Amino acid sequence: MRIFTISDLHLSLGTDKPMDIFKGWDDYTKRIEKNWRAVVSDEDTVIIPGDISWGMKIEETVKDFEFIESLPGRKLLIKGNHDLWWSTSKKIHDFFDKNNFKTIDIIFNNCAVLGRYAIAGTRGWISEGGEDDKKIIIREAGRLEASLKAASDTGLEIIVFLHYPPVYADSVCQEIFGVIKKYGVKRVYYGHIHGRGAVNTVHEYDGVKMRLVSCDCVDFTPVLIG
Repeated sequence: MRIFTISDLHLSLGTDKPMDIFKGWDDYTKRIEKNWRAVVSDEDTVIIPGDISWGMKIEETVKDFEFIESLPGRKLLIKGNHDLWWSTSKKIHDFFDKNNFKTIDIIFNNCAVLGRYAIAGTRGWISEGGEDDKKIIIREAGRLEASLKAASDTGLEIIVFLHYPPVYADSVCQEIFGVIKKYGVKRVYYGHIHGRGAVNTVHEYDGVKMRLVSCDCVDFTPVLIG
């Protein structure tokens, strides 16, 4: 069993918001499928840290999740800022059960054990000076803490997945990064950043290695991490 990750699929099979209007995203759904099938087997797990579907409501995501379900491997999802369909854990699991999505699950205030690793994560946030930013960051730090506490209890090596980068250019989300350091995490994978924004990514900060895995930054191919 191997572990892969790829973020920001931005699927719109049930909505009218295709990403191929952007440079480099032509035929992106076909490219994702082709490259995924080339590297991932049914015994593997792929972690998708956010921006999975453009569906506004969970009912609008059915075709997108049918596509994900059809791909090899188990899939673990983390919420992104564009995943407006995301609701409570119960509603999401009821939706998966109703549509017979058996290979898809979520990480939401919990962790997942994959071999010798414990997988933790949350959406995260980047402060843009808004009035609600502080509240959102504190809430996301709390969710990450809950996930990391569950992961720490396993005694396994922890890998963290976020949607937003905890460190970007010269900006550090201290609340999020502080929780990462508290639990001795050494590896973080994240998405959200696209195109030219990748030049400002930080690959290591205070002993923590970080990698951007947004689709367009990894050639629409799941990245092997373990």
